[in-house]
Amino acid sequence: MYKFLEQIVSDYMTHDVVTVPPTMSMRELGQRFKQTDFNSFPVVDNGQVAGVVSKFDYLACFEFTPARMVPRYDDLMRRTVASVMTREFIYVGCDTRLTRVLQLMIEHRLRSLPILSPDARLSGIIAREDVIRALEFCAQCEAEGT
Repeated sequence: MYKFLEQIVSDYMTHDVVTVPPTMSMRELGQRFKQTDFNSFPVVDNGQVAGVVSKFDYLACFEFTPARMVPRYDDLMRRTVASVMTREFIYVGCDTRLTRVLQLMIEHRLRSLPILSPDARLSGIIAREDVIRALEFCAQCEAEGT
């Protein structure tokens, strides 16, 4: 698996990323989750990544506690992505080694990581499936002796 140690994000990332705006309603976000079956989306505002919104964030807006009154469903559906997104998130750069990506995914139980340029613009995304593909490619290369 020595070949895997050399692999970087830019060789395996997805460049065409589905994003959502911070103004999107929870109703629209729920539909987007159903349409794509993705677990999360980068939230892009004016070309820069403002946060990440996941299915967990979506579900958390429905959490009821003794201290909260039960809101009406339609009121919850009018909330925006900005009100539930995670503003502090883990990301990597294009030149990050996949060994680091794998470590972050395992430590933080992440399914994917946004890839940001130095000016906080979205360059792509790397998912668990991409890391698995890299591992399989490296194993195959070593088996073939290349």
